[in-house]
Amino acid sequence: MLPVGSFEQHGAFLPLATDTLVACAIAREIADAYPVHLLPPVTISCSHEHAAWPGTVSISSVTLHSVVRDIADSLRRSGVEALVVVNGHGGNYVLGNVVQEASARGERMALFPAAEDWETARERAGVRTSLLTDMHAGEIETSILLHAHPEMVRAGYEKADFVADDRRHLLTSGMSAYTESGVIGRPSLGTPEKGKELLASLADSFAPYFSLLTSAGTAGA
Repeated sequence: MLPVGSFEQHGAFLPLATDTLVACAIAREIADAYPVHLLPPVTISCSHEHAAWPGTVSISSVTLHSVVRDIADSLRRSGVEALVVVNGHGGNYVLGNVVQEASARGERMALFPAAEDWETARERAGVRTSLLTDMHAGEIETSILLHAHPEMVRAGYEKADFVADDRRHLLTSGMSAYTESGVIGRPSLGTPEKGKELLASLADSFAPYFSLLTSAGTAGA
């Protein structure tokens, strides 16, 4: 399992490494429930829409594609035929292409979690914000960090809510066109209990991925 995060602003109360911490928390929850191997995370990815905020660091989609592809190739040379990419950052659109292309070549690779997995987790955990509204540094991310890394959450999330559901020009104008704080969502609703249940739900949702990737007798995922 390869966690892929990012290094980008998450308002004034969550760390730059939030997406990496989330991806690693998901991967660890899965590793506690399934016989999988954890790789170290990719910590910098495609965060170009957050470039207006100091501290954000990005690599190109071409570079991220190559990094994941190279890791998968290296694993196969070691006899590991299946790879799960655990994505913690919504802007890593290219990861879907990596998995599509690998699958077309007959390789076993999956991208997790899917939107449906997040929706199931949201409902199970009692997350009140929709996935549309909960875009960045909102209820879900705040809840997961309050559970997994409470020491990383600063004061202020209780009053940082900001909603911007119409973001049709996000790729053109970037996040700064929609929010001054970097927050789009309702972090005030975050709780550690929700974070724990979100991770538990995602681990349960992983079962069919594991079955799909191991059904042909692969040695590890």
